[in-house]
Amino acid sequence: MDPKFLGQASPLPANPEAAELDYVPNPRGTPYLVRFTSPEFTSLCPVTGQPDFAHLVIDYVPGATIVESKSLKLFLGAFRNHAAFHEDCTVGIGERLFREMNPVWLRIGGYWYPRGGIPIDVFWQSGEKPAGVWIPEQDVPGYRGRG
Repeated sequence: MDPKFLGQASPLPANPEAAELDYVPNPRGTPYLVRFTSPEFTSLCPVTGQPDFAHLVIDYVPGATIVESKSLKLFLGAFRNHAAFHEDCTVGIGERLFREMNPVWLRIGGYWYPRGGIPIDVFWQSGEKPAGVWIPEQDVPGYRGRG
């Protein structure tokens, strides 16, 4: 399970479906939480074609594998020219990671910047939080110049 993209020049995939995610063996046998934060996530509005921006927070408790961060960065970057509603992007990312990585637990928060004056926040998780693992709140503030 050698990472395919780590240490290599890697262009952004043409779209999320074309993006490959690398998974490597979980180096620890004890339950723990991994958090990825993508404060500059972008996609396109499927109606207007205008860019949409979000602050994504992905939390997961690994099972047998962990996702390699460069491949995750390329996957998220593949949404830059992808037209989809906020809900589809956020939930689709969570479902794909959960399906492919098979973690113990996963959640994603999509904190979308306003379009038309309304910020939209989208949340998805795979099930109940596992016992015995410290899982902090995502603590992304309500929109007031989110940062």
